[in-house]
Amino acid sequence: MGFHGREALKGEFEATSAIFAIKPDFCPEPIAWGNLRNQPDAHFYLCKFYHFVEDTVPDPDPFCHNLAELHSAHSSPEGRFGFHCTTYNGNLPQDNTWSDGWEAFFANGLRHILKVRDERAGPNAELDSLLPALFEKIIPRLLRPLESGGRKIQPSLVHGDLWCGNAAVVKGTGHPIVFDPASFYAHNECTLVGPLPRVQNNMLTRVDVRRAW
Repeated sequence: MGFHGREALKGEFEATSAIFAIKPDFCPEPIAWGNLRNQPDAHFYLCKFYHFVEDTVPDPDPFCHNLAELHSAHSSPEGRFGFHCTTYNGNLPQDNTWSDGWEAFFANGLRHILKVRDERAGPNAELDSLLPALFEKIIPRLLRPLESGGRKIQPSLVHGDLWCGNAAVVKGTGHPIVFDPASFYAHNECTLVGPLPRVQNNMLTRVDVRRAW
């Protein structure tokens, strides 16, 4: 319902469409989204229906192979980081404003998240006191070397909200599938926490990260 409901469903449709264009066997085929004719403040999103195997998570090897293929497709328009519309991680609207650099995009997105946190929970003096060091020292120290000295990051489409609740196994085929994305074009290891080692072992090029201390 309402503005955020509309934008969230639009974002899911556009994100799923982007994933489907790269890996059509790894997400439901998106069909349509829009407003209800007789209830303009209510909205819908339609995609192909699947029967899922209940209480089962995908087998890590084929799942991570598919995920690695998705993250290895560098299909961002003009090689930029971001996305052409807002996508929602749960009820959090993400700032996907296009950026030429990963550090700038990451910092801008995090500032937006912190702004939403302030709006919803109120200011926090202790947290606020840590932010200058975070944005002026920590983020540049960790991310800037990835795009310095001739190194370059090719933006990859990521799911954006990947966890066990947004992945399933198709009944009858055993095929792994993901849904409910909050996609954007990012570093190819972005949002990969649990599956990262297996994804790296499948296809992704590991980044040479030096100790920062």
